[in-house]
Amino acid sequence: MQLLPLLTPAHALFLDFDGTLTEMAPRPEAVRIASGLVPTLHALHHHLDGALAIVTGRREMDIDTFLAPLRLPLASEHGAQYRLGEGPARPAIQPPDLAPVLHAAQALAAQHPGLVVEPKRASVALHYRLAPHLEELCHDALLYVIQGLEGVELLRGKCVFEIKPRGIHKGQAIIDFMTQPPFAGRMPVFVGDDVTDEAGFAAVQSLGGWGIKVGEGPTAAQHRCMTPAALRGWLSSARTQWERSA
Repeated sequence: MQLLPLLTPAHALFLDFDGTLTEMAPRPEAVRIASGLVPTLHALHHHLDGALAIVTGRREMDIDTFLAPLRLPLASEHGAQYRLGEGPARPAIQPPDLAPVLHAAQALAAQHPGLVVEPKRASVALHYRLAPHLEELCHDALLYVIQGLEGVELLRGKCVFEIKPRGIHKGQAIIDFMTQPPFAGRMPVFVGDDVTDEAGFAAVQSLGGWGIKVGEGPTAAQHRCMTPAALRGWLSSARTQWERSA
């Protein structure tokens, strides 16, 4: 495991999902949850007095399914949906009408096997991990269709393009969470792996906390952890240390 700073019960912990807590998969539904991850997250949530949230591009239902029976605080769809307590997520904004985007993405996927369309409440993602040679085609097709739409933008991730509401990002979600109990007054830590997580790193560092980048590539995060397995080891070590000292 790479050397990372010590996580303490005084932190507020924000965690991305794909590529961070879990290894990337060819298709969104093919992600596998490592043994021990759910118990570790449950224990850390308890030791942090609830100040642990998942901050992800995924839908609320996806995270709850993968991490069942946990229902953690959650900023889903890059912060378009929030959930602080046990209730359902609430929209952070009114979702735009993305029917033209969904239609264009589905038409493209029908023509090109390997493309995967992921419709969400407030965005549409087009995955090309199984067809990397189609990256430029996907980019240009989505860019073309949003020219006539207001209030949306194209987000580039790891083998995925996503059309989402303009101005919605993980950094703002973290800042909003940090104004609410049990997160308020703590030092924030955010862990992510993708360019979509850079806004989160900037947010926690502007609040006096620190970011952890999982994997290679340029980043604004102060710290780096090379693999999701190493990150899970760091979380498990924190859990073990806290339980021994309790």
